[in-house]
Amino acid sequence: MKVALIGMGSVGRGVAEMIAKKDLGLTITGIADSKSGLISDRGINIAKVLATKKKTGMCGDSTIPAIDVIKNADYDALIEVTPTNALSGEPATGYIKAALNRKKHVVTSNKGPVALHYKELKALAQKNGAAFRYEATVAGAIPIMHTLEHGLAGNEILALYGVLNGTCNYILNRMADEGLTYAQALMEARELGYAEADPTYDVQGIDAAIKLVILANTIWGNGVKLEDVDRTGIDLLTADALRLAEDEGCTIRLIAEACPRRNLFRVSPRIIEKSHPLVTQGTLNALTLETDMAKEITMIGRGAGSVETASAIIGDLLFIRDCYVQRA
Repeated sequence: MKVALIGMGSVGRGVAEMIAKKDLGLTITGIADSKSGLISDRGINIAKVLATKKKTGMCGDSTIPAIDVIKNADYDALIEVTPTNALSGEPATGYIKAALNRKKHVVTSNKGPVALHYKELKALAQKNGAAFRYEATVAGAIPIMHTLEHGLAGNEILALYGVLNGTCNYILNRMADEGLTYAQALMEARELGYAEADPTYDVQGIDAAIKLVILANTIWGNGVKLEDVDRTGIDLLTADALRLAEDEGCTIRLIAEACPRRNLFRVSPRIIEKSHPLVTQGTLNALTLETDMAKEITMIGRGAGSVETASAIIGDLLFIRDCYVQRA
């Protein structure tokens, strides 16, 4: 199956490396970053592109923008992994629409377009007989969307709650385990690469809220938006609060939760018992789904990382290959 890859940041490079490393039957025929692009119907030498990217910061010809790759390359599926813009969803939304209008399948890790334009993009994909898949937008390597679509098919999802941001989980762990202040734990997270220079999206619960919106719309199709989520971050938590929870055999986690019957869509620090399955260590994510037949299902795994995210993207690509391309 031929694929085009748009975005050559950490995730894009991870995807390219895994496609080159594994014999998956995937050939990259178009590739682009924010400055350059490359098209080759016979297949692109990924090792050469990665070396060029590392040396020059560009992956191809500066006269070939990403949109030209999307509109002109020969591919079956577009992999869209550009940085998230939670305010407009651009330029990713435009990229995705351009591919779907060509009747090309799309796989994305970009939360912006899915959170903001889910119904429109799903309808456009359906109209053009294309798949639109976004497993990698929520909880990295944990196969949440696949579980909802296949493993729990026939179940009614009643509610969900989980730890959906690894940066916050790491900070809270360090505050609880070592008595660090929030500022100290954040600095450590930055030094280890778990937190961005500007950690606002993570520590104020925006990232977790966006993921909650994606899950809610996927499961219930209720048109929930980011502004519908009641959100409180961890940036005002103190070490004393963690110690008080510890005295009660509990700890604090940033929990995203949704329950349509209660009109509840919330991200906030919650006190929970240490024995609770959502009390994970490090940067792990965890999600519990409450269902009518299977009851409670909890999934735990790595919520970030280039290779971990590549796992979700490649899973979506192989699903498309097996269910769409090979049957065409």
